[in-house]
Amino acid sequence: MHPTTARRRTLLLAVAATGTLAAAGLTTVTASAAAAGCRVDYRVTNQWGGGFGADLTATNLGDPLTGWSLTGATSPSPTPTSPPAGAKQVEKLDRGLISVRSGTGNLVSWRLLGTETSGVAFNLYRGATKVNGTPITGATSWLDAGAPAGAAYTVRAVVGGAEQPASAAALQFPAGYLDVPIQAPPGGTTPTGETYTYSANDASVGDLDGDGRYEIVLKWDPSNSKDNSQSGYTGNVQVDAYSLTGSRLWRIDLGRNIRAGAHYTQFQVYDYDGDGDAEVAMKTADGTRSGTGQVIGSATADHRNSSGYVLAGPEYLTMFDGRTGAALSTVDHDPPRGTVSSWGDSYGNRVDRFLAGTAYLDGQRPSLIMARGYYTRAVIAAWDFRDGTLRRRWTFDSNASGNGAAAGQGNHQLSVADVDNDGRQEIVYGAVAIDDTGRLLWSTGNGHGDALHVGDLDPSRAGLEVFKVDEDASKPSSWLADARTGQILWQTAPNGDNGRGVSDDVWAGSPGAESWSAAVDGLRDTRGQNIGRKPSSQNFLVWWDGDPVRELLDRTYVNKYAPAGDARLLTGSGVASINGTKATPSLSADLFGDWREEIVWPTTDSRALRIYSTPLPTGLRLPTLMHDPQYRVSIAWQNTAYNQPPHTGFFLGDGMSTPPAPNIYLR
Repeated sequence: MHPTTARRRTLLLAVAATGTLAAAGLTTVTASAAAAGCRVDYRVTNQWGGGFGADLTATNLGDPLTGWSLTGATSPSPTPTSPPAGAKQVEKLDRGLISVRSGTGNLVSWRLLGTETSGVAFNLYRGATKVNGTPITGATSWLDAGAPAGAAYTVRAVVGGAEQPASAAALQFPAGYLDVPIQAPPGGTTPTGETYTYSANDASVGDLDGDGRYEIVLKWDPSNSKDNSQSGYTGNVQVDAYSLTGSRLWRIDLGRNIRAGAHYTQFQVYDYDGDGDAEVAMKTADGTRSGTGQVIGSATADHRNSSGYVLAGPEYLTMFDGRTGAALSTVDHDPPRGTVSSWGDSYGNRVDRFLAGTAYLDGQRPSLIMARGYYTRAVIAAWDFRDGTLRRRWTFDSNASGNGAAAGQGNHQLSVADVDNDGRQEIVYGAVAIDDTGRLLWSTGNGHGDALHVGDLDPSRAGLEVFKVDEDASKPSSWLADARTGQILWQTAPNGDNGRGVSDDVWAGSPGAESWSAAVDGLRDTRGQNIGRKPSSQNFLVWWDGDPVRELLDRTYVNKYAPAGDARLLTGSGVASINGTKATPSLSADLFGDWREEIVWPTTDSRALRIYSTPLPTGLRLPTLMHDPQYRVSIAWQNTAYNQPPHTGFFLGDGMSTPPAPNIYLR
């Protein structure tokens, strides 16, 4: 397949021999015959305060036919309004109802959607029996004490006193987790005779088929994957999609011309065109094979050199259909490789340091972010996917005039947030921020680092903050900055390569977030003061128990911080962390139930993804975190290079205020 735009499957109106017609709105089709009877259904596809969009389906109830005539009339009604000003498109999710075994009962929880008002209440049913006496107006969870394991549950919203239709049946977590079966690709042999096998690696989620439930996109890592500094051939990178029942939807083989390793393939899963189905984007090359068998570029080209690096040949960016894995649009990758040595070395280490993300650059619809380089030159490209085609929005290059302060400032990850509160998101690229327009917003000049956190870390100040650790022995070992201006609020003394760092509210004994890192003693408050013992890990975070203070996630366990020592809340069983010493989960996110987060680890044999969900009750009522735009794009970029935990765009911690309703609408 030559790099071009493949026509996407889009039917505004279709007539088939089965007599099923789908349309966006009422439409008339002239036909030679009509059915004796039919059923008409509609499905709301997006909604906002003053209007909605819907898919209309008419099903023939009679004999098969070759034509169809559909006419319709509506009573006069107000013209639907446009989405609220500045509102961001988000997924139309279902209730995400789950039942987690908790002692001798079941903790049942479900989503409160970001578009729902505080007046929405709920009734919970075990089978046909309502378990609550009066509608539930608090937290969207219920401990059904004494209920049998495996009991079936549904939940119904109560709006204005009227009970709404039942949700889908609850997903069951009988031992505290749900196993999603996965299928490892067959191993292989490199040109030098080295054999390799595959293990499950990074994962992401998206509603690939528009049913309101997440599907999982999983990257498979060959056992000979390499850091960029290491020579040698690698096996092909494989990317799969799975339903929650373990049905494999498709497999993409990136081919021999994409090297395997943490810094090469950064995939993004998001609904970029707003059609209700998520797409999947990643860098491709000659020989990449889509989920439907399409070959991108040349099927026979081999651009690997004798050291296993790929330093020649075309590079592409492809948007894939989330339903089928088909290639929808393929363009030349930007930024291009160019001269290898212009990125900081000549053997192929720094030229192939890739990052990726998703950002609402226009304040309403998501754009794809693809980046290359951070030790020296840094180039960031923003792409829109509209009407089946990838189109470049802008490119930022640290080599361009006026952008030199961005050179050498990138991290092994990026973050995305509305740092200047203008309704549009920016890219925090390590020690610099790039505005939604693609111009340099600020640079601290503190250079490259391995960990980055952006959120409302100090709720006593207006806006967001950035916490970062540094690698340069001449620079501050860690610092907190104003996310709008880059002004340093506090910093710690230089102390060599500070390889790990975390910031969030993990202790109720100090207001706001606490920050700590590998090379700095103690736990720091929002003013940078040492307030006591630092946690036993400096890796990931998870909202796990019932309070808003966050817990520590490291390797395959969850701990609760306390000044006297950490307390174990969860030890994963039969699972493994990924990414070597980084010891991260495949994914951690608010995937189901109430606002708390799930943890996804592969089983030790890579035959399943094991999803853990908390068995602990909560009294806190919050909308799903996936309807907070900053959190949602954090889940999209989480798999990028050195994975980092997500953060919300509001302060979620001890003493928090009620967060403002997200300015969103459902697509």
